[in-house]
Amino acid sequence: MLAACGSGKTGGSSKVSVGIVLPTKDEPRWVQDEKRFKDALADSKYTTEILFSQGSSAKEKENVETLLNKGIKVLIIAPHDGAAAGAAVEAAKKEGVTVISYDRLITETDAVDYYVTFDSVAVGAAQGQYLIDNAKGKNVPLYLYAGAASDNNAFLFFEGAWKVLQPKIADGTFVIANSSEAVALKDKKELTRDQLGKILGQVTTNWEPSEAINKAQTHLTGAAANLKGDIAILAPNDGTARSISDVFGSDSDISSFIISGQDAEKASIQYIIDGKQSMTVFKDVRTLVSDAMGMAIDILDGKTPSTTGAYNNGKIDVKAKQTNVIVVDQENVKKELIDSKYYEASEFKGLK
Repeated sequence: MLAACGSGKTGGSSKVSVGIVLPTKDEPRWVQDEKRFKDALADSKYTTEILFSQGSSAKEKENVETLLNKGIKVLIIAPHDGAAAGAAVEAAKKEGVTVISYDRLITETDAVDYYVTFDSVAVGAAQGQYLIDNAKGKNVPLYLYAGAASDNNAFLFFEGAWKVLQPKIADGTFVIANSSEAVALKDKKELTRDQLGKILGQVTTNWEPSEAINKAQTHLTGAAANLKGDIAILAPNDGTARSISDVFGSDSDISSFIISGQDAEKASIQYIIDGKQSMTVFKDVRTLVSDAMGMAIDILDGKTPSTTGAYNNGKIDVKAKQTNVIVVDQENVKKELIDSKYYEASEFKGLK
């Protein structure tokens, strides 16, 4: 049966097989992951413990050390900061622990064995394509927002979105409204990490809804009349999408807006039903957790886990298992999220 999770206790002197470190308890996505992880090992002979880093790389390192002291054989870690997590996983590797980078890639170290992820470039591409498919006319003001520059996934999401949006920026379908760096690079379909970093530096939300609100308010205050009306917004995830939607929705000079998201958070599904958020990229955490725990069990059983690709983390190519993503909007929200038992219909109002 499952050992105590997230409490810092495993009961008596029993050892923990799999240690799991998640970035924060303050985002619904990670709390959801915690429950899925607990369920995944409920009927296993192996034990696990889940700790949260609460947005601190120092706490993350401390969590890894705590788990190492409990004798873990496998570490599953979703890093708060991809590069800063290197020191934590290097300590694990020295102890002979197999390291699985979960959802976010740990960068600039060779101490990562595997990476379990959604196809992050495909997520960004899906967000960008949705804006293209639903934009009307020419010269549509395009507001760009991104995740945290400390998160490798934020670069991958933005890279995917840029690849599909850039030709439509170049042909005049969209006009970039809130980033001089993006305007300067609008003729380049492929951006270097450095160039992506320059744009992210201007439009990062740091995954913080409050920062997203502040940025959106600043951008709208400074926007000329031709950058209002019917607009498109690239929002990196659901938490920031709801915040940005609230700001743009309260401006009388905004006639309508299309806005992206990701994670299929419950609050954003309600926003989609209510017409306040256009879409979300559904990343079925059940599948991702199942992939990660399946990989961990293979390792504990002495087997080699199966992988589907590799990601370069700046130091090595990390073997990866990728999980597919699904675009959800008003048209298919019931089919993808209710009929699949991800959520219950009773959790929402106005669902058709």
